[in-house]
Amino acid sequence: MPCGCYSSHPYSWSQPYSVSTSSAMAYATLLTQKIDKDNSMLSIENMNVRFDTPDGQVQAVSNLSYSIKAGETLGIVGESGSGKSQSVFALMGLTADNGNVSGEALFHGENLLSMSKKQLNRIRAEKIGMIFQDPMTSLNPFMKIGKQLSEVLMVHKGMSRKQAIAESIQMLDAVRIPSPETRMNQYPHELSGGMRQRVMIAMALLCKPELLIADEPTTALDVTVQAQILTLLRELQKEFNTAILLITHDMGVVAEMCDRVLVMYGGQKMEQADTDTLFAQPAHPYTQGLLRAIPSITEDMPRLPTIPGNPPSALINHQGCPFRDRCDYRLARCQAETPKFMPLNGRQSIACHVKAQSSISLIHQSA
Repeated sequence: MPCGCYSSHPYSWSQPYSVSTSSAMAYATLLTQKIDKDNSMLSIENMNVRFDTPDGQVQAVSNLSYSIKAGETLGIVGESGSGKSQSVFALMGLTADNGNVSGEALFHGENLLSMSKKQLNRIRAEKIGMIFQDPMTSLNPFMKIGKQLSEVLMVHKGMSRKQAIAESIQMLDAVRIPSPETRMNQYPHELSGGMRQRVMIAMALLCKPELLIADEPTTALDVTVQAQILTLLRELQKEFNTAILLITHDMGVVAEMCDRVLVMYGGQKMEQADTDTLFAQPAHPYTQGLLRAIPSITEDMPRLPTIPGNPPSALINHQGCPFRDRCDYRLARCQAETPKFMPLNGRQSIACHVKAQSSISLIHQSA
């Protein structure tokens, strides 16, 4: 896994931005869109999530767009408050009552954001599964594991109780839970943290969903159990050809699991790239800062580099780039003008005014 400082990829922009190269920009945009959207099972377009609060309206997610294909893993990464979890809660119809969601979330052509609660419940159970960060707040503490699992199949698959119990035992075995028959008769508090998370994975996969949303699935687990859970997810993904939308702040998990990565900050998409490209050539200053903060096993680092400053306020009164106050490369236009998300090549896109000034040369090289 790539570790340590990425200072070998500094900013050194010399070419001014030229509007005469719009055809090259258009070519790169079309190339990136083609790669992102061909055969996509889920396509998000201009998603916005806002909340009404006593202090004003909060913009949790701003104009977010991405897509995911069958069988691939897309990681959404960012620090706490970046909007990554709120974006998937909006997908699943789990936004709080004071929230407002707009945009499109097309799942096989159907807009999840305009569905009724009844339609969403059907999709959530049969087509899209979700693993939450803390199993203890997701599992019913007063119901045995077996009852919680079997009820999913009885309600959504129309199975008899006997069939549902047999299928549930089979799924517990599939997620590597020993003595599954015994576990069926236990309550959540009687299981370890790792076992509870495996139960959550089993529950999410019971109906063989096409898409699995995993929101920080290993955060509360120790390193050994975390590795086991990640290995399990990869094995199950291969077996069922399930797409995984992985929400995390852990770049090590991203390197281990993801085919592509979307970096969020301040509710906005900062960078998107295939995983190898992102780790080898991070383009956005925020992404570079995240990767510099990864501990190195080869270098003596008395202190980990940090990104100075604080995240921006989410209240809707700011202009410009959300990362501007923490960026060493900011320009005057970063203060007043929100950068557009633009392609660098067929593998990588960013929202950055600084990078825009040299993007044309990169596009010509890739075209």
